[in-house]
Amino acid sequence: MQWVRMLYERSRVANERAGIHLPRFEGFWEEGYAEMPRPREDFVLFADFRADPERRPLQTPSGRIEIFSQRIEGFAYEDCPPHPAWLPPKEWLAADAARRFPLHLVTIQPPDRLHAQMDPGPVAQANKVAGREKLRLNPRDAAARGVASGDVVRIWNERGACLAGVEIDAAVMPGVIVMATGAWYDPSDADALHLERHGNPNVLSFDLGTSKLTQGPSALSVLVEVEKWAGPVPRMRAHELPEIIQLQS
Repeated sequence: MQWVRMLYERSRVANERAGIHLPRFEGFWEEGYAEMPRPREDFVLFADFRADPERRPLQTPSGRIEIFSQRIEGFAYEDCPPHPAWLPPKEWLAADAARRFPLHLVTIQPPDRLHAQMDPGPVAQANKVAGREKLRLNPRDAAARGVASGDVVRIWNERGACLAGVEIDAAVMPGVIVMATGAWYDPSDADALHLERHGNPNVLSFDLGTSKLTQGPSALSVLVEVEKWAGPVPRMRAHELPEIIQLQS
């Protein structure tokens, strides 16, 4: 509560300097919300440039909006043309690898936590399936693999494997599976398994930047296969406290 109070008061003081008067914390907390006034004028992107492009140029080599970049053309990167273009990603359903790994993994931001923060909390835990991160897939893909809601499955490709709990969802496109990011990493105790037990999709992704120019993350470009987990489900230990070792003085 001290942290919430401090954040609110810091915001209230900053707004006060801008001529926006918000109630003290006690009044805000009792009411449950604080209403911000409407902006005096709508925000317009690049408003100064639009009003006078000659005197207020953009921070580009030409000072203009560049659909074609002569500077990027000069880099001669085969994976980053100087104009907007669609380039096939390393992995997608039309790639050769889809013959072996026919499901396209789409990862989303979790609605019940902030990335991995509060993963052990009750809200996030209530959305787990069989104690693991939820995997949503189309009924047709589930039937082809003998999988039902509530089952534990292994998701795998050449880079790694993880477990997840299944939720059948007709709203998911056939050939696609959906998982949230942020499940706490829980590698198997047995090195031979190379298995992440909780449902962290990072073990399935590859370390490849979007291009030689940007090196951003290549999200949503992962092919996998899914199979029902056979045998005992390994114990998950991601949320267990580490062993405390008392050091001798």
